[in-house]
Amino acid sequence: MDGPNPHIKHPIPMHTRVGFLKPLVTEPNIEIGDFTYYDDPDGPDKFAQKCVLHHYPFIGDKLVIGKFCAIAEGARFIMNGANHAMSGFSTYPFNIFGHGWEKGFDPATWSKEVRGDTVVGSDVWIGMEAVILPGVEIGHGAIIAAKSVVTHDVPPYAIVAGNAAKVVKMRFDDRTIRRLLALAWWHWPVDKISRNLDAIRGADISLLEAAA
Repeated sequence: MDGPNPHIKHPIPMHTRVGFLKPLVTEPNIEIGDFTYYDDPDGPDKFAQKCVLHHYPFIGDKLVIGKFCAIAEGARFIMNGANHAMSGFSTYPFNIFGHGWEKGFDPATWSKEVRGDTVVGSDVWIGMEAVILPGVEIGHGAIIAAKSVVTHDVPPYAIVAGNAAKVVKMRFDDRTIRRLLALAWWHWPVDKISRNLDAIRGADISLLEAAA
């Protein structure tokens, strides 16, 4: 067996709260890798509407999520459309209400607050009700604790927690992390992953390297 079909929306029979996101999300400004799933008791079908907030196509920012990620209920990705201009005395967005308030607004005061794409690596676990702020990059293999607020980049294989989230510990030593990143097993063909699940699920880096 070569594992489940990544293009099936609800891969677990009788458990439709879990869904592979790649076939569920069709927005052009969101990219999601194979086998990444979202778990929600109301179902995963509205992930883009419920979990990706202030994401307006005219801004041009993307949410990019890698393969084999696990995203728990209530996780939120706050995109750049949530930002306000901060260079003046007030952060209130007078211009969006029109009726004369749009006059004199300098778009550059807002656009300089745009922080770029939000990028999540592969094999990342995002806990319940975690919040990811705009422009953050989360490295491969990282774990985001429940209710964390991630305001800065997260190193590969780090565990972060808190508001603002800080590194609690690294999952492995530096040398092992370098070897894992070089292997990048999540890019292997699915049949190869299936044959080597014991090595991927285990903690013997030499065994995993022998499978490469």
